[in-house]
Amino acid sequence: MDTKRAMEIYNSKDTFAVHLGGQSVWIENVDEANGMATVQVGSNPLDTQTVSCDRLKEEGEA
Repeated sequence: MDTKRAMEIYNSKDTFAVHLGGQSVWIENVDEANGMATVQVGSNPLDTQTVSCDRLKEEGEA
C-alpha cells in the first residue's frame, strides 16, 4: 500500500481491513515524510510495530 492510501485509511471514519504479513492490523499513525506507519497488531493495544507502508495490504489487494 502506498503512503497516500495509508493516510486515507487512517483519516477515514470508515473501517478497512488492513493486514501485515497475514495478520490484521489497525493503523495508529502514518509518517508521510518517511513512508512509515505505526500499526496495532491484532486486538492487543500494547502490540505495536512501525513498518514501511508498502508492507501493508488492504483486504482484496494482491
